Amino acid sequence: MNEIHVGLRGTKEIVVTEKDLASVTGNIGAEVLSTHNVVLLMELASRSALEGLLPEGKMTVGTRIDIRHFGAVPLGARVRAESILTAITGRRLVFDVMAYDDFEKIAEG
Repeated sequence: MNEIHVGLRGTKEIVVTEKDLASVTGNIGAEVLSTHNVVLLMELASRSALEGLLPEGKMTVGTRIDIRHFGAVPLGARVRAESILTAITGRRLVFDVMAYDDFEKIAEG
């Protein structure tokens, strides 16, 4: 089995649906991808970097998030998150994450 090591990469992609919009969670009038869904996409990309590498029954969870979300993405647009494992300290893993729509980077952290 491969080991968890710095440099592992993961990706996750979605198409923005109504349930992903900021307006659904109370930001009335903001018909764009919500920040919390950007964070979720980044977490899922990070988890995908470790796919098949964790012991049976184990998983990762986010405990610290530090991102900038600077691009609005409308309903129907495609968004891709990329994650790179940059540091390992004991059981703590640190990832650099980026998210892109079809035109530009929309978030990083």
